[in-house]
Amino acid sequence: MTWEELEELPEEIAAQIELWEGRVVFVRRGPGEHQLATLLLTQAIREAATTDNRSHPERCWRGNLETNVFFGSTGKSDFVTPDFLVHRCLPPGSDVRASDTVLVGEVLSPSSTQADIEAKKARYADAGIPSYWEVDLTKDLTGIGALRVYILETGHAQLPPGVRPLRNANYLLAGEWARGSASGISFPYPFPIEIDWLSLDF
Repeated sequence: MTWEELEELPEEIAAQIELWEGRVVFVRRGPGEHQLATLLLTQAIREAATTDNRSHPERCWRGNLETNVFFGSTGKSDFVTPDFLVHRCLPPGSDVRASDTVLVGEVLSPSSTQADIEAKKARYADAGIPSYWEVDLTKDLTGIGALRVYILETGHAQLPPGVRPLRNANYLLAGEWARGSASGISFPYPFPIEIDWLSLDF
């Protein structure tokens, strides 16, 4: 399917589709708590981005949610829709390209399979997006229970002779927080981000 064909579909159907090199991938919405987690994290990241923008006006970041990220420099038939993201400030109405994006995040739902998670993570890595966040809800669905931050590896590890990596780029775990293990989440990239656990309760 092409982007043009996707635009002809009813909005309620098109909103559930990502195009992976023109192939239709249906994305199921999680429970209402999934949307709350996305909203709370986006708000916290937007606040941190705003603070950084004031301190460093030469760079401008925007926190966003459920926005298509298009791969390649042209065309729109290859994209994913992360739950939340950070991209460079762009003129109103601009398409967000992977090259504009520094952070993408996914809130995992009970229906998320490991294969689906890894496939999407690989797409982000292959596109060169520097940071990927993965979020778990608490078992009782009353808040965010854990968060993992991955950073894109910029060089390849030494491998035994004859062994080649399956993918050209991989994420390395660079931060991990679970509710109760610390007062909050603190990470310096792509700008200082501080999030108190209490602000992530539903």
